[in-house]
Amino acid sequence: MTEDQAVSALTALAHTQRLRIFRALVVAGPDGLVPSVLAENLGAARSALSFHLKQLAHAGLVTVEQQGRNLVYRADFPRMNGLLGYLTEHCCQGGVCEVNAGLSPCLTC
Repeated sequence: MTEDQAVSALTALAHTQRLRIFRALVVAGPDGLVPSVLAENLGAARSALSFHLKQLAHAGLVTVEQQGRNLVYRADFPRMNGLLGYLTEHCCQGGVCEVNAGLSPCLTC
């Protein structure tokens, strides 16, 4: 992932509603969700949801697939993992990091 791609992804996630949408798609897993279900689950207006989904797709964080009459949105897990990898690439100055629930991924930082 490039610096520009990371900035684009983080900019897209820096909005409360988009962050909620993205997290809902992560929870949904590879099956994804249709906008009507997302709108209902999040209590969001469909027109606003459409705008936010477009922003997330533009940032490469979600994919969209036409299935019949429905659009199915999914979190782009490789892109998400790429962003996490970019953010932690030089964690702990290249040393081994340990993960512990509820704590920073880098216990030695």
